[in-house]
Amino acid sequence: MSHKEKTVLVTGCSSGMGKATALYLAVQGYRVYAASRTPHKLAQYASENFIPLKLDMTDPQSVINTLEPIEKIDVLVNNAGYGLVSTVEEATEEEMYQQFNVNVFGLLRVSKAVIPKMRRQKSGVIINISSFLGKIGLPLLTFYNASKYAVEGITDSLRYELHDFNIRVHSVMPGFFNTDFAKKNLKTNEKTFADDSPYADLVTTLAPVIVDQINHGNDTQEMAEIICRIIEEDTFLARCTAGDKAKKFIPMKQELSDEDFERRVRSYYKL
Repeated sequence: MSHKEKTVLVTGCSSGMGKATALYLAVQGYRVYAASRTPHKLAQYASENFIPLKLDMTDPQSVINTLEPIEKIDVLVNNAGYGLVSTVEEATEEEMYQQFNVNVFGLLRVSKAVIPKMRRQKSGVIINISSFLGKIGLPLLTFYNASKYAVEGITDSLRYELHDFNIRVHSVMPGFFNTDFAKKNLKTNEKTFADDSPYADLVTTLAPVIVDQINHGNDTQEMAEIICRIIEEDTFLARCTAGDKAKKFIPMKQELSDEDFERRVRSYYKL
């Protein structure tokens, strides 16, 4: 099947890695549905190969209404997500739920809607954009970490479920990328960032470093090219890293004991 005959759905396309990936795949000749809650931001890129699509992953009916009319989807890139910055103690019930509603339940809703199409076609590729923090814990990002750990578990289990239908399932674990993530996709808990928080010293030490690493991270083009390779290479690894931080920390995590790895992380981030 040529690129022009393949249809790709990418979620979270309003900015960052999702936008870069959707645009890159469209240039490569794929027919791309670029899903976002704010598709008007993508209107200037609209073309035969790049179709902005309004989709709210937190609304089951929106997912059904938006995706049901699309007859054929060959590739799904589950990219949409955000990060809650909060301690466990200070997070609200709503914050905890919303973190998982977008990063985990939203991914599952979209996958549930797309899988039957792929199953009937007896082919497909699902690429879940996880994070190197789906294998590594960091303070203040506990809920984001947990949601990405969940994405890794979903990916591994889906690979078994969908194997007989010729549907490949992959995850990409990016490190920090130079996107709008720090500005738009990090949501902070008021109590955690208050001067009188018992965790004020931790916030002062870690938060500026993380934001700086995101703002000076890798270029989103790297992610777009990796996703394109996964689509086109039938034997691509089930899981891969992207970006400097992921390529550094994931192998280190695999080589060291949990205790030694934690000591390295504490030293690196001066915790």
